[in-house]
Amino acid sequence: MAYIKRKPKKQPLFDNKVIVKKKPNLKAKLDRIFSEYIRLRDANPQGYTVCISCGKIVPWKESDCGHFINRSHMATRFNEKNCNSQCRSCNRFDEGNNIGYMRGLIKKYGQAVIEELEILKHQHSHLSDFDYKVLIDLYTQKVKQLHEDKGI
Repeated sequence: MAYIKRKPKKQPLFDNKVIVKKKPNLKAKLDRIFSEYIRLRDANPQGYTVCISCGKIVPWKESDCGHFINRSHMATRFNEKNCNSQCRSCNRFDEGNNIGYMRGLIKKYGQAVIEELEILKHQHSHLSDFDYKVLIDLYTQKVKQLHEDKGI
């Protein structure tokens, strides 16, 4: 009686049972805390903000952190002059209401800020994980301080 030798079972190149932990999304975390900071910065002590584009008064929790230069430009994404409190209607449904936003920026900071932001948006900017963590810590402290100062 002859026995047939079985070929050894092939081992997979990659172990499918290994769970790969995702890196924490630091950019999303910074976006969230930076947005809260901007909206609190622009809020009055009663907790209301004025939309930079249309002038509508809304509670700070119901406003957005609007960007004059689109968020895809990393050099201006976390620039405090580029980001201001904006009503959700202008930010989400009116494509940022850029004409009103520009008027609001000029009124708040002067004409030079428009040129400054336009120049900055063309610069290359890459934040390391360390940079994100430092900025997250900084804006977390600023948010805490604004909550205490304004009593909101």
